[in-house]
Amino acid sequence: MTTIKQFISQKSSTIFSVRSSDSVEKALIIMRDHRVRAVLVIDDDRLTGIVSQGDCAIKVLLPHHDPKQVVVSKIMTANPLSVTLSNSLEECMAIMVHKHIRHLPVVENNKVVGVISIGDMVKNVIELQGNQIKFLETYINGHGA
Repeated sequence: MTTIKQFISQKSSTIFSVRSSDSVEKALIIMRDHRVRAVLVIDDDRLTGIVSQGDCAIKVLLPHHDPKQVVVSKIMTANPLSVTLSNSLEECMAIMVHKHIRHLPVVENNKVVGVISIGDMVKNVIELQGNQIKFLETYINGHGA
C-alpha cells in the first residue's frame, strides 16, 4: 500500500497557489500557464481554500462577471478536505470518488506539502497495471516451455 509520502516524493514539489484576496484572473492565469485545473488558496502559510477552473467558469464567467474584479474568496471552496503524508493512495481515491472531488491538498503540521489529483491516481493505476503485465509476461515467457 503506497502512502502519500512515497507518492509525493516522486512528484514536483511546486505548489500553485493564490491568496484569497487575489483576483480570479490571477488564479486563471496560473492555471493556464502551468496547465493545472485547480490552485490552492493559501493565506499566511495556511490552507484556506481551493479554486478550480470549474469554479471560475460557473461562478464568474457564465454570469458575465469580470475575473479582474472578482476576488478568489468569493468563489473558492473554503476549508477543503485534505490528507496527510500518512494516508494511502487508496484512501485518497476513496475520498475523491465519494466526495466527487478531483484535487486533495496534502497538509502536514498545518503546512501544505503537495496536492494529489485524480490524474495522479489514474497515472498510478496505469503504472501498476503495466508492472503487473510485465511480471506476467516474464513469468509466462520464462516458464512457458
